[in-house]
Amino acid sequence: MRLNRLLVLPGIFVFAAPVAAQDITMTGQVRPRFEFRDPSGGSKDESTSMRVRLGMKAVVDPNLIIFVQMQDVRTWGEETHPLFDYTADQLDLHQGYLQYKGKSLDWLTATVGRMETNLGGQRLVGAVDWTQQGQSFDGVRLNVAKDWGKVYFVAYKIGDETAPAIAADNELYGAYATVSDVGPGALDLYALYNRTEGAVETDQQSFGARYAFDGSVTGRFEGTLQTGTRSGADVSAYMFGARLGKGFADGKAAMTLWYDYLSGDDAATAENEVFHTLYATNHKFYGYADLFLNIPVHTKNAGLQDMAVKLAWRPQADISFGADFHSFSAAEQGTLSTSHFGNELDFTLSHRYSANMSATVGFARVLQDDGFAEIGRLSEDMTWFYVMLNAIF
Repeated sequence: MRLNRLLVLPGIFVFAAPVAAQDITMTGQVRPRFEFRDPSGGSKDESTSMRVRLGMKAVVDPNLIIFVQMQDVRTWGEETHPLFDYTADQLDLHQGYLQYKGKSLDWLTATVGRMETNLGGQRLVGAVDWTQQGQSFDGVRLNVAKDWGKVYFVAYKIGDETAPAIAADNELYGAYATVSDVGPGALDLYALYNRTEGAVETDQQSFGARYAFDGSVTGRFEGTLQTGTRSGADVSAYMFGARLGKGFADGKAAMTLWYDYLSGDDAATAENEVFHTLYATNHKFYGYADLFLNIPVHTKNAGLQDMAVKLAWRPQADISFGADFHSFSAAEQGTLSTSHFGNELDFTLSHRYSANMSATVGFARVLQDDGFAEIGRLSEDMTWFYVMLNAIF
């Protein structure tokens, strides 16, 4: 049976062409999060943010999928009046794309439009799901799926000077390949190219590899080299990281040792030697307090060393607990009086009430050293606390 449907999204009416009713899937999410942070902007702050998403997936035929996802991101109390302010300022198209799979080349899938993208461990490109707004890209992605693994080819328009608020063209291109069954794990190989036009141009290449494996010991080793030019200066930067983990108590507990090194800039040389994390999900790597969400800006070009110990415990299927300790230092001390930024303790407790509803409580304590103050990130010890509910359908 085929139906003509009127789809209603917040503030939008879309007349849908005839489709099979059973081929339409609706998805949604409501995710409020209360946060307390001290200090924040020189004082303390408490607020509640919320993400609301509504998506529709239409399988038009076996080779064509259309997906549209709207979202509203807001802070409770941001509107000037609960009755008279109804502008929905933060309503946005988070994703909207068509996905086509070749009839003769069934190993090739093209996605065109606006989309989330996670490449590997999200070290350089990720959806940044922790932030309420998330991250999505405009452009084209080609997915190649073979018996030996998969390859993503991406071509994204980050900024277009044709748009009123954009000053220069900005683009991201790349290829990210995963080779399955390399020993006990999988090997990723990638090359990314980001370009910005304008009076001071950027033509930067990032080449890297990542190897991740499971077993009685889990691990990940990765490294990236950056070259080309960034903001008019030659680039010679690099990153490497390692992680080793071991499970205990019949898989209910685990400990992970973690080290990341992101090169910093030496002011005595003409080259730009600080590593740039591009469009990464940095929340996954450098502490949950997000003091290094934008690198190299948040390290003031000093780079970063992160030594961490992570503990996880799952006493039962619906409850999990995590405790992480990070020690942060500059990779290039330069004029800093100390290379040590500070230490961070992160604790999280999650309870999954059902397949569609979970709650997470988190606490972070950052013990500040002079390095944090000198790069302008933190002038005293910081406390951060949050409670988040996540409901999906």
